[in-house]
Amino acid sequence: MMQNPLADDLDHVLAHTVGLWDEMRGERLFITGGTGFFGCWLLESFAWANDNLGLNATAVVLTRNLESFRKKAPHLASHHAIQFHIGDVRSFQFPVEAYSHIIHAAAESSLRLNEENPLLMFDTIVEGTRRTLEFARNCGAKKFLLTSSGAVYGKPPSEITHISEDFRGDLDTMSPRSAYGEGKRVAELLCTFYAKQLGIEIKIARCFAFVGPYLSLDAHFAISNFIRDGLSGDPIRIKGDGSPCRSYLYASDMAIWLWTLLFRGKPCCPYNVGSDIEVTIFDVASLVADQFEPRPRIEITANPIVSHSAERYIPSTQRARHDLGLHSIVRLPEAVKRTLDWFYLMQGEVT
Repeated sequence: MMQNPLADDLDHVLAHTVGLWDEMRGERLFITGGTGFFGCWLLESFAWANDNLGLNATAVVLTRNLESFRKKAPHLASHHAIQFHIGDVRSFQFPVEAYSHIIHAAAESSLRLNEENPLLMFDTIVEGTRRTLEFARNCGAKKFLLTSSGAVYGKPPSEITHISEDFRGDLDTMSPRSAYGEGKRVAELLCTFYAKQLGIEIKIARCFAFVGPYLSLDAHFAISNFIRDGLSGDPIRIKGDGSPCRSYLYASDMAIWLWTLLFRGKPCCPYNVGSDIEVTIFDVASLVADQFEPRPRIEITANPIVSHSAERYIPSTQRARHDLGLHSIVRLPEAVKRTLDWFYLMQGEVT
C-alpha cells in the first residue's frame, strides 16, 4: 500500500493531540461538511489517530455526493473506520445510532453564492445548524463543535490590527453580502440556545484563512487563486493594490486547533482559529511566485490609494494560546511549499 503523502503532517497533528483522543475510544463521531477542506483534514487526522492509537472509533460523514468524494479522496472513502450518510444538511434523516461527538463543518463559503443567492446561503447555514443541533439532541451527543467564521466580525475599524473574540462585529444588515457572516452569527446563537437547554458542551471555532492540501483553487481566497495561477503557468494576478493584510494557518495546525477545541475548549466560548502573523497580499503573491521556476510575473490590477489605511483580516489568538496552549507552528513559506508539493503529486496521479 502506498504511504499517505500527508504522513508527516498527520504525524505532526498526532504529536500535538495524542493526549486528547482517549475519550473517542469505541465512540462514534458525526461530521457534516466532511468532504470539504476542513472535513478532509478532520477525516485524515481522525483516521490516522484511529489507526495509530487503536481507538476503535467510527466517523460517519454526512454528504450529498458520495461518488464525488470517492474520486477526491478514495483512501478516505474506503477507510474501515469511516462511513457515510447521504443527505442534505438542512433536512437529513437522523441516523439511528448514538453519537458521542458531532462536528458541524458544513457551510458553503462561496463568494459567488453569497452574491448571487444570499438567501440560500443564509438558509443553508441557519437551517443546517439547527438540523444538526436537533440531531445532537436526538442522539445524545456529549460534545459539539461548530466551525464558525471570522466573518461574524464584519469589517473591523482600521485601528484594530488583530480581532479579538470580544469585538462585537460591524456587519451591514442592509447588504446581501452580509448573508454569510450574519448566518454564522445566528448559527452561534442557536448553539447557545441548545447548550443552555440540553447541557451539550458546544464549542465554537471562528475560522479565518488557511492554506494546505485539499484547498479549493476556484474559491475567492487570494492565496488559492495565486497558487492556481502559478500551477496554470499564468501570471499571478492581484485583484486590488496588494495592500490588504491577511494571515494564514497551515492545514495540519488547523486540524490540531479544531480537535483541541472539540475535546478541551470551553463551552460557548468562541475561539479564533488562525494565524496572528500578518502579511500583505502582495507579499503573499511574491511568496507563492518564488516557489515556481521560472518565476511568474505578478500583475496588480489597481493603483495604491494614497493615505488609505490598510485593510486587515487577522485574528487575535491570545485566548487560544492562554486557554489551550495553541499556536501556529508551520511557517507560511513552508506551508506554501507543502501545499504546492501536494498539488504537484495529485496532478501526477491524475495524468
